[in-house]
Amino acid sequence: MGLTSQSLEYTVIVLAVASVAATVWLWPRLSRRGVGPVLGRLGAIAVTQLSIVCALALAVNTNFEFYGNWDELLGNNDKAPVSVSQGGGQYASVGNMKGGLIQPAGPQGLDRVTGLPKGPADKVGKVESVRIIGRRTRAINPGFVYLPPQYFQQQFRRQRFPVMVVISGYPGGIMNLAQHLQVPQNAGRLIAQGRMQPTVIVMVRPTIAPPRDTECVDVPGGPQAETFFTKDLPDAMKATYRVGHDPSAWGAFGYSSGGTCSLQLAMRNPKAYTSAVSLSGDYAIKDDLTTGSLFGPGPEGAKREHEHDLLWRLKHLPTPQISALVASSRKGEADYGATMDFVHAVKPPMTVDSIILPQGSHQFTTWRREVVPALEWQSQQLTFPQDTQAAPPRKPGAGKGGAAGPQAGPSKSPAGADDKGRRRVEAERPRG
Repeated sequence: MGLTSQSLEYTVIVLAVASVAATVWLWPRLSRRGVGPVLGRLGAIAVTQLSIVCALALAVNTNFEFYGNWDELLGNNDKAPVSVSQGGGQYASVGNMKGGLIQPAGPQGLDRVTGLPKGPADKVGKVESVRIIGRRTRAINPGFVYLPPQYFQQQFRRQRFPVMVVISGYPGGIMNLAQHLQVPQNAGRLIAQGRMQPTVIVMVRPTIAPPRDTECVDVPGGPQAETFFTKDLPDAMKATYRVGHDPSAWGAFGYSSGGTCSLQLAMRNPKAYTSAVSLSGDYAIKDDLTTGSLFGPGPEGAKREHEHDLLWRLKHLPTPQISALVASSRKGEADYGATMDFVHAVKPPMTVDSIILPQGSHQFTTWRREVVPALEWQSQQLTFPQDTQAAPPRKPGAGKGGAAGPQAGPSKSPAGADDKGRRRVEAERPRG
């Protein structure tokens, strides 16, 4: 049974309940004096406690995806990726490419997600389960790759597609992006409705060295997370899929820690990502128990920490030419004040838009309201199409969004622009 399988979770829960029941039932017999009864009581307590802890640990891991499989739990991440059948299912392999930078993986939980594309890929698209190999960092990161229907259609066979790198929160994993935020399901619906350009979406977690929270930082003498996201991942995607090579075709998107990463990656590396979406992200990175020391000691460490403070960067360093969308809530989210400080600190050539809810919280209930308008917004920032040989010349008067595919609707400017170019994006109303 897989580490995150429901059958394993339910089995361990049943065993825990049975252990508690057996302990209660047998306790009168174990209440006598003597070595045997004492050892019996100790054994009953140990078995009961162990079974309860295991059940809780499995439930937490299944929800937050600390470890996706037994190999990750046991530290066997250097083994070759698991191959899967070439049956063309909803989590079909990208192909068993020896030495490839993106290699096939097992379902990694996709078999538990509802609403994924089912049917011909050129009609509904496809989600592939992969492992991304870092050529420079030597990191191996699990991921899901959503390919829109147009990717498989004959008229698009020579065109490169824009890319969204969607990053989960910490300690959550890629399952949260597919199951709770429903990123591929929402993207497929928006593309079919003409509200979003055909886009390749790669879904990853923010850490490359679990369980450590690397916060997309190149740690001195440690994991090189920023290098992975700005060099290894784009190189791997470009080598495997027909995706844009120009930074204008690339955007970062995330919630919570993933939102923090998205802003950091784009503002620090505008030649890798030219747009960023941050849902409830932070604007500075600090050390804590989950991160350990991210910047190193002494003056150099303090300098590196300053450079990961986005408000400090806006005040002291040249402003990058990127676009950003930030989201928060007036009531219920601790980052509202920092979000408004960031919005007011942004200056040209950078632009910023915002989603500000009257009330929300740091959880999926809030992020599900924001994800659809955020996907639409970022789609407008990315250029498409891009020919596989050379990008076509932009038509006079064309905006940053470029020419849209046949199913992509006209770009819609978010409502409520002020005189400094800051705009508000309407969040999707909760359903039901």
